[in-house]
Amino acid sequence: MRIAIAVFLLLPTFTFAQAPDRAALLKKMEQAMGPMPGKDRLVPLEMKVVSEEKLDGYVRKKITFAVEKGDRVPAWLLIPNGAKKNPAALCLHQTINIGKDEPVGLGKQESKQQALHLVKRGYVCLAPDYPSFGEYQYDFQAAFKAGLYQSGTMKAIWNNMRAVDLLQSLPEVDGDRLGVIGHSLGGHNSLYTAAFDERLKVAVSSCGFNSFHKYYGGNLKGWTSDRYMPRIASEYGNDPKRMPFDFDDVILAICPRAVFAMSPLRDANFEVSGVKDVIAKAAPVYAKLGVPEKLKAVHPDAGHEWPEAERTAAYAFMEAMLKKK
Repeated sequence: MRIAIAVFLLLPTFTFAQAPDRAALLKKMEQAMGPMPGKDRLVPLEMKVVSEEKLDGYVRKKITFAVEKGDRVPAWLLIPNGAKKNPAALCLHQTINIGKDEPVGLGKQESKQQALHLVKRGYVCLAPDYPSFGEYQYDFQAAFKAGLYQSGTMKAIWNNMRAVDLLQSLPEVDGDRLGVIGHSLGGHNSLYTAAFDERLKVAVSSCGFNSFHKYYGGNLKGWTSDRYMPRIASEYGNDPKRMPFDFDDVILAICPRAVFAMSPLRDANFEVSGVKDVIAKAAPVYAKLGVPEKLKAVHPDAGHEWPEAERTAAYAFMEAMLKKK
């Protein structure tokens, strides 16, 4: 019996028809991101409407909402005319100074206007500023010194989870049909948030990740600013071999919920073979769980961009995963 137990403990944390050990995977992520704050940090959302405009088929509200004591996040809230228990999408912006303005159509790149596209498809859309972008001033060093966070990544995840709280509080939203979508910074931010928040049924990541081993040849410095994960430098020496997690762990923490990865063949930021490595590790688990259709990757012949055909495919994927049952 002792031998049998010892052998059992050496087996992977998941078996046929059993989902991955999500708690263990999240702990791996927290080693680089710092711990997820406890429920004691929750405060009433107290959403405030700053301005409101009636546009073509929807209302656009500029809002702020409380995420923790002394901290309010600026965001855009788009609501389709006549919305009543509609699906909702958390729309996360890329690395761009205007932050939340881009997803709602106030930037120059039509391909990054996911909130605008989705509200016209019947989604209630919430587009918040990532800390230090747009109108959201945030002092990372002060937060680190106060022991509130160890990374900008975890702060963003916390804010996004409060954004999900806000979406679920709205009478126009079906709280069981929620997704998250983003490009580049918004792409990996979407995956991280879905890993920690099971309420998100589908995550769409455009140009958002690859294996750390193939990120700029294994040089992880780009991940280490205060906005992201400084512990990658201070604790793990920018060495992918020492990293406590990789993106297959992130996707498996979302499994068996749905993930759509848009990874162009010529993306200079996230080299495509590193994306294929991650998908190759996660796909067999989705298959064993009987949901291979919930993990999809597409690889257009493009650079760090989101072509129209793949955007359309991503929206169709979300709609399939969030349709009423």
